[in-house]
Amino acid sequence: MYGSYTGRRRRAVRVGAAVGALLSLVTLSGCFGSSSSDREEESIAAAKPAQRPRNVVPYWVNPDGSAARQVAAYRRKGEDAEAKLIERIAAQPVAEWLGVDDPEGQARGFTEAAAQEERDSLLVFYNIPHRDCGQYSKGGAADGNTYRAWLDKAVRGIGDRAVTVILEPDALPHAVDGCTPKKFLEERYDLLTGAVDKLKGLPHTKVYLDAGNPHWIKDPRRMAEPLRRAGLKKADGFALNIANYQTTEDNKAYGKKLSALVGGKPFVIDTSRNGNGPVPGKEDPEAWCNPKGRALGETPTVRTGDGAVAAYLWIKRPGESDGTCKGGPKAGQWWPRYALDLARNVKGRNAKARNVERRG
Repeated sequence: MYGSYTGRRRRAVRVGAAVGALLSLVTLSGCFGSSSSDREEESIAAAKPAQRPRNVVPYWVNPDGSAARQVAAYRRKGEDAEAKLIERIAAQPVAEWLGVDDPEGQARGFTEAAAQEERDSLLVFYNIPHRDCGQYSKGGAADGNTYRAWLDKAVRGIGDRAVTVILEPDALPHAVDGCTPKKFLEERYDLLTGAVDKLKGLPHTKVYLDAGNPHWIKDPRRMAEPLRRAGLKKADGFALNIANYQTTEDNKAYGKKLSALVGGKPFVIDTSRNGNGPVPGKEDPEAWCNPKGRALGETPTVRTGDGAVAAYLWIKRPGESDGTCKGGPKAGQWWPRYALDLARNVKGRNAKARNVERRG
């Protein structure tokens, strides 16, 4: 349901080399004069997004993410209006989803790049066996032992650097709604508990277990025991609305009810695409998949004004497809048209919040 991120490139580890190369170009141009291609590279480098104030949101903005590269592409073509829209995405920290290949290298690359900027990493682990019940993001590790080996590599890659991990989107909600066959559930709880244990064994790692959204598992009492069985006691809390469109207010109300059932654990909310809420009505059985008319939600921040809500985060990467529905590419692929719509549809309270942040 959330989008496959298998094989994601290790863009983060190339950032330092790219900046060094660009600095060399600038130095040479001062001696010999700059060519048009040099000036273009300098312009693109200058357009790279800056880090957000740490006291607002501590997470790293990837200067080489899909949105940042799309901004540069639009500017090369002189499409400034489109570039300004996508800057609304590129300027924010979004989660990096670890792929199946080289989780150690990916985790190390992202966390080291973040540490160089004195920021924390935001990572999503999404490789549980029998993932997504055969839907658009089906896949995951072949079996429990394969998952444990993958997890060990990712943990080594994180090391002692500061990171927040969103653990296995949809793994628990699918256990609750019956989509995941019962014969796999004991292993799933064991894998999640083991993942929490290993991640919390690191010195600077926070962990949030996915707990669905108010529209999916409507009665929070059904989520309480699965969260406990998955290791919530050791985790920092739970996550809501990953890759979905339910409103922030609905998620807050739901989250507080669920929190009261699990010892007052705090929670984070994915606000990446919920600015206009979900699609109204019940006509579309895949209303969660690339729905039209949606918008970016509240920008990532730890200043939520609510002690129960640890952060608003962009966990699903805005502009990446939910799957091959409504004309979209395969799950997890960057989709410029959808990204533009999400940015263009921002209005009202969310737009005002962005102006306040810029002035602050």
